[in-house]
Amino acid sequence: MEVSRHWRLKQQRYALVGEVCPSCQHKIFPPRDICPDCGEEARTTYQFSGRGEVFSFTTVRNAPTGFEESAPYTVALIKLDEGPMLTAQLTDLGEKPVEIGMPVEMVTRRLRSDGDRGMLVYGYKFRPALKAA
Repeated sequence: MEVSRHWRLKQQRYALVGEVCPSCQHKIFPPRDICPDCGEEARTTYQFSGRGEVFSFTTVRNAPTGFEESAPYTVALIKLDEGPMLTAQLTDLGEKPVEIGMPVEMVTRRLRSDGDRGMLVYGYKFRPALKAA
């Protein structure tokens, strides 16, 4: 993927910035400009909390090109507290077993490196939610 595309997606990838529909208040991630709920224009940015829960998950053992060094890894369908669902890799699991309903929070981590060119691609992953101090 080219550098310009990474630059355009940085708010979405680093901060979970999506949109909210001003007509029906539906929260949208990733941003789409048109509300999938009511069909109205939805260009108002919305900062998601980055908190949610595991809705479903699987372990990837035979990773696609560019992700081989990470295998095996767990990918989950995350239901954000605000409603939308997204797919993300789980990280920082240690020995903790992944469970449906497990609270998680977004963290920014390296997703992959772009071969010999040396470009590192960062984005969101989710880890088990830390308990409040």
